Amino acid sequence: MTLRTVVRRSDQITAAELYALLRLRVDVFVVEQTCPYPELDGQDMLPDTLHVWTEEDGEVLGCIRVLRHGSDSPAIGRVATAPAARGRRVAGGLLERGIELCGPDSTIHLHAQEHLEHWYGRYGFVRDGATYDEDGIPHVPMIRTP
Repeated sequence: MTLRTVVRRSDQITAAELYALLRLRVDVFVVEQTCPYPELDGQDMLPDTLHVWTEEDGEVLGCIRVLRHGSDSPAIGRVATAPAARGRRVAGGLLERGIELCGPDSTIHLHAQEHLEHWYGRYGFVRDGATYDEDGIPHVPMIRTP
């Protein structure tokens, strides 16, 4: 079985693709992490949003979202991996692709769950502020500079 990474601008994504991404994000963030929050935040369909996901046999295994694509200060977020795909380096591959899409001269921002700070550090991100609570989960702002 072959993993395939897909990149779509907001105006290229199909309804079925967006549904699959939103379903994964809700399954991970809302259901698994028992964190009710407004997943539909108005950013998925902005013209400078990129959706990036890994699939296998048509099933979405993991996804990220790149916001403000094309700017000198993009952000990566909504990093989610299906439980069955964890340990297969899906999230790491997606993060690397997201960094590549942001460009070598970009300062990239993200908000990480605090327990994943070290993991993001392996990809060049460093803490950029104090821990804060987001929907009952400790988060840290992080940044990756050129």
